[in-house]
Amino acid sequence: MWTGAHREKPLSGKTRVRVQAEAASLKTQTRSLSRNRISAETETVIRARDANTARLKDQRLNKEALDRAAAATAPGMPLP
Repeated sequence: MWTGAHREKPLSGKTRVRVQAEAASLKTQTRSLSRNRISAETETVIRARDANTARLKDQRLNKEALDRAAAATAPGMPLP
């Protein structure tokens, strides 16, 4: 008759070592996955920042070119 009391057998030395090794392996794998995720997120942020910087630089260079062209065509204005 089952009374609800469940007793676990003590682990043998070899099984205990295996359980500990698996736990250590899982912990290492979890850390590695976390580092990879963080690294991927960081890379995404860096790429977005670089793209934004390049876009802003392009806009600035275009504006400066337009300003120089406007200054060159303005009568009586010295060229920069």
